[in-house]
Amino acid sequence: MDCTSTPVVFVESVFNEQRIGSSRFTWSPDVSLGWIDGREVQRFRYGRYTTKDSIGLIAGGVRIHYGDADDWYRPLFVSFQPALHSGRTQALSSAYEFVSTIGWQGQHFSFQIRHISNGALHKPNRGETMALVGIALDL
Repeated sequence: MDCTSTPVVFVESVFNEQRIGSSRFTWSPDVSLGWIDGREVQRFRYGRYTTKDSIGLIAGGVRIHYGDADDWYRPLFVSFQPALHSGRTQALSSAYEFVSTIGWQGQHFSFQIRHISNGALHKPNRGETMALVGIALDL
């Protein structure tokens, strides 16, 4: 938020893929548990919503892939999830948020750009944008 970094941790589970009709698109249910640490941003220190609270988050939605298993672009995905979280901050000011992710999922690693905000349904609506690097486990 506002170019001020903070530690973030997410654990995700992606379930079995389902083809969408006869198209080359597939979807998978996915769930996320996350934690975003608070941070001190002076200009928000005395506002109704500060930036000090750490946020715990749970989200569930769909991950979408395109292409066949051997296509080079197959590991690319987009994901959309509604989320509930604890706390209120300048970035996440309502109890619910929307999580949008674009990423690459290899066999053992993933790289994602994720944005979380309430879609301007409540002010302030600064949102959190993050780069995530992950380790994939096949359980």
